[in-house]
Amino acid sequence: MYSAVLKKVRGLKEMLERLFSRGRGQGLVEYALIIALVAIVVIGTLILLGPQIASIFKNISNNL
Repeated sequence: MYSAVLKKVRGLKEMLERLFSRGRGQGLVEYALIIALVAIVVIGTLILLGPQIASIFKNISNNL
């Protein structure tokens, strides 16, 4: 069991080394980090402003 886990960890390590050793892989990682940051900002904004946005839409639907 331990050896199977160790093989998986080694395989993951080798894959990450190949990914980071290439320029293309580095660009992919940078884009993934940017997308993750944008997603966090959007989710945080929706959490903070969600009730206010819902109130605006309720007012609009009530006035129709």
